[in-house]
Amino acid sequence: MPPFDLLFWREMATNQLEFFLVLVVTAIALKPWRCLCLAQQESLLVGMTLLPNATLTGAMCLDGSPPAYHLNKGFGAGANNWLLQVEGGGWCNTVRSCRDRATTRRGSTRYMSRFKVFSGILSDDPLMNPDFYNWNRVKLRYCDGGSFAGDSEFQTLNKTIYLRGQKIWTAIIDDLLNKGLNHAAKVLLSGCSAGGLAVFHHCDQLAQLLPEAKSVKCLSDAGFFVDLTDISGSNTIRPFFGSLVSLQGIAKFLNEKCVASYEDPLTCFFPQYAIRYISSPFFILNPAYDMYQFTHCFVPPSSDPSGQWSKCKLNQDECSATQIEVLQGLRNQTLKALEPFNLSTGGRFINSCLAHCQSELQDSWFAPDSPRLGNRTIAEAVGDWYFERKIVSETDCPYPCDSTCRNLPSKNQDQGSNNSINIPGSFGTVYFLITVLLVIII
Repeated sequence: MPPFDLLFWREMATNQLEFFLVLVVTAIALKPWRCLCLAQQESLLVGMTLLPNATLTGAMCLDGSPPAYHLNKGFGAGANNWLLQVEGGGWCNTVRSCRDRATTRRGSTRYMSRFKVFSGILSDDPLMNPDFYNWNRVKLRYCDGGSFAGDSEFQTLNKTIYLRGQKIWTAIIDDLLNKGLNHAAKVLLSGCSAGGLAVFHHCDQLAQLLPEAKSVKCLSDAGFFVDLTDISGSNTIRPFFGSLVSLQGIAKFLNEKCVASYEDPLTCFFPQYAIRYISSPFFILNPAYDMYQFTHCFVPPSSDPSGQWSKCKLNQDECSATQIEVLQGLRNQTLKALEPFNLSTGGRFINSCLAHCQSELQDSWFAPDSPRLGNRTIAEAVGDWYFERKIVSETDCPYPCDSTCRNLPSKNQDQGSNNSINIPGSFGTVYFLITVLLVIII
């Protein structure tokens, strides 16, 4: 079973009720729930900044509500430095999925919580976030369903659905420029999952807006979505992204040099092709066995009609030796796709943990038992790269060799649940989802 990765399970849940159930169940089941509640009480909660006037420029969420972000101001030596974290949360690539998404927190600020927990790379605690704790830290809320990359709209059931990711990006950045970003000395643009994909498409755009900054660098966390062949020999992600790019009107905003180099503009939506044309210093943080790509792209339901992979996808203790061997194909394709990445100014941390998004979760970002490569945590590796203390180019050995990962079969069996849950079958998802609710309520 994957570790207590709330971002991953938000995306895995098919609806809000399922996610609600997972939160409740996990809070009851985890033995250290009292500690989790205490940690929740001590977390930094940052209020939302709505941009109602942005709708006048066309910047609006799927349902027409205004875009938003959360800002925790920097202090001391970091008062003039900025870290922008782009929120993730999947995509909508059809009229129906975007219409449905418009009635959720993924498509409307009306349904979003007014406060966000800042942890991991967003923490203001020097013991938890040693390099960026005192920077201005911003969370860009995600409500367009297109990785902040498109500009389109459509009518359905007498309603207008707005696909305005580019305008949302512009509106938020413009507002932040007026609040001091225009005078920034150091800047790090980061993002997780769909937000990590957005970083590939906005990295150079942000650098061009900040010509006086000493350094503008970018970090993509679990955003390196590979043009991937699944276990049946088909490619599921390319047609999915194709319909996304078409519906959301993304093609016209893709890197011009990249588009000129390929017959199909869709190719440049994939990071492995776009990265060749990004000039700003870039860091790729990604598992070689990204859980989202494992379950949705490498072993999608269409490639496993008999459900032979169902238990393995929910709980890695249930994976057979043959399935583990097949899973190495995901790692091989990921590493192959990374080959064009320029390490002269870039850095990478490619571990073998079955995870998805590791920079926002304190346990994986910087903690005594965080994942490590080259004896460095993710936070230390990113800091070493950003401040040019050391060259960072780390690639892990094949799963399940890394003893610092929390979801190794042997660790789960030897150490009990820790932050993982071993419940077989489809109930595992429901079981996990039920915890977060109690963690929040108690």
